[in-house]
Amino acid sequence: MQPHLETNKFVEWLKHQGLYSYVPDALWAQVLTGLVILFLLVLITGWIVDKVLVALAHRALSAVGRAHWSHALDRHNVFRSVGYVASLTVVLFNLTLLPLDDQYLLPFARLLQAISVFYLFKALIGLLKSWQDTYAASTQAQTRSIKSYLELAKIILWGVCAILIFSLLIDQSPLLMLSGLGAMSAVLLLVFKDTLLSLVASTQLTSNDLLRIGDWIEMPQANADGFVVDIALHTVKVENWDKTITTIPTYKLFSEAYRNWRNMFEVGARRIKRTLRINAASVRFLTPEEIQGLSRYRLLSDYLAGKRQELDEANSALGDASSVPANQRRLTNLGTFRAYALAYLEQNQELHSDMTMMVRMMEPTSEGIPIELYCFTAKTAWVEYERIQGDIFDHLLAILPELSLQLYQSPSGADFALALGRDSFGEKEQRLPH
Repeated sequence: MQPHLETNKFVEWLKHQGLYSYVPDALWAQVLTGLVILFLLVLITGWIVDKVLVALAHRALSAVGRAHWSHALDRHNVFRSVGYVASLTVVLFNLTLLPLDDQYLLPFARLLQAISVFYLFKALIGLLKSWQDTYAASTQAQTRSIKSYLELAKIILWGVCAILIFSLLIDQSPLLMLSGLGAMSAVLLLVFKDTLLSLVASTQLTSNDLLRIGDWIEMPQANADGFVVDIALHTVKVENWDKTITTIPTYKLFSEAYRNWRNMFEVGARRIKRTLRINAASVRFLTPEEIQGLSRYRLLSDYLAGKRQELDEANSALGDASSVPANQRRLTNLGTFRAYALAYLEQNQELHSDMTMMVRMMEPTSEGIPIELYCFTAKTAWVEYERIQGDIFDHLLAILPELSLQLYQSPSGADFALALGRDSFGEKEQRLPH
């Protein structure tokens, strides 16, 4: 007596093959037999997928020069997820091996369908992750990032997966679930507000080429100053110069101001804009003897020759009034220093001579007379830039005494002690008699 197998399609196959007489009568034995057969089918399916289909996929990808895709798909378990889907599909199509009523089989079948859908979407998510890995290793990733778009696609896929699984478990149409989501649109907009803002910002940043991986940016309000190392849907990671990581919401880079230094590297020029503060008390006119001595300097010879001719002509035009020194045009040591500094910059091979280059005097303050140097180095690397800038100012600081100029410096305690006749340790200074 076998009441549980009377309506089973597998029974018909057994009868046709003459194997029906070997089927046990007990229900538990029939169920156990069906489970064993399903287990064997799962093993066979897994072996075919793993040893045959996956091996063929690896060879096909390697043959077309896409071996990196093969490694990425393995790393994100895409083939394994596909194997699970294949095995579950085989089980679904052979559930009739279990001699159970529909009231038991249907819920079990819906559960298996839900699991199959989960692994199918997991394989699709793994495919997107593999795409991101292979793209990140390409040269295009240095200028444009697709990570934000892939993250949005993953969110959408997981949302669709959740709707399908829930609809399968409750045995309802997915359209009914979607209509319910339409009524909850206001709540969804509130919940996914940051995601929507980040999506718009990421799209604008990428489409308008405002930000790339590898860009040096400064955003003081976020304490960010360094290179962009990752651009995702919700966040942008910046590796600061002290090797810390600052995470900035993507939408803030679209709604707030920041400085991008990318164009400096593309042009190949980095600006020097620094001042020397000259002691106003050291500024004076140059004597003819000093001008004659400075004419020996190669960087000043042409300048002084032209200036002396110009001044001689101007003073000759004054007539008898030129006998008064106050009426004469004369050279100053500060103006000569500015001419020397400009000539020094112009002959420096590590500066861009075709870009703005000037030495200007700014408004005097209580801290001296600012002389600003403005030019562009031909190297943008930080270490090289600082070396070039240091060499320039080392030389200019050392040349100041040659022009009888002094750098302004706030008096220190040692200066006051020296004025009071004491050494730097507070002891009275013993002065030798003259």
